[in-house]
Amino acid sequence: MPTSVSLPALGESVTEGTVTRWLKQVGDTVAVDEPLLEVSTDKVDTEIPSPVAGTLLEIKAAEDETVEVGAELAVIGDAGESTGSAPAEAPAAEAPAAEAPAEQAPAAEAAPVQEAPAV
Repeated sequence: MPTSVSLPALGESVTEGTVTRWLKQVGDTVAVDEPLLEVSTDKVDTEIPSPVAGTLLEIKAAEDETVEVGAELAVIGDAGESTGSAPAEAPAAEAPAAEAPAEQAPAAEAAPVQEAPAV
């Protein structure tokens, strides 16, 4: 099951942080407590470690993006595992759209064929 990596509270008054650099990329294998990314706040610059061992499946926060404490930064799981997010749903949404033109094309071709004998 995929594990979410969230921005931890980095101080009492810190409410957000900016992702300054990803140290790992999607598909990389990570160990427990291995640094994943660097985050900068108004009080501290720090590395965010991996909470679990596995494969970095998805990066949710881009470099230079400012995120709230508790926001999801990445997803870690087993290699080839689905994160269940929008990119996984996109092919399913495209499939009906691909079928619709295929159904319309024969209907469009049938109309001229029927008109030709009538002329």
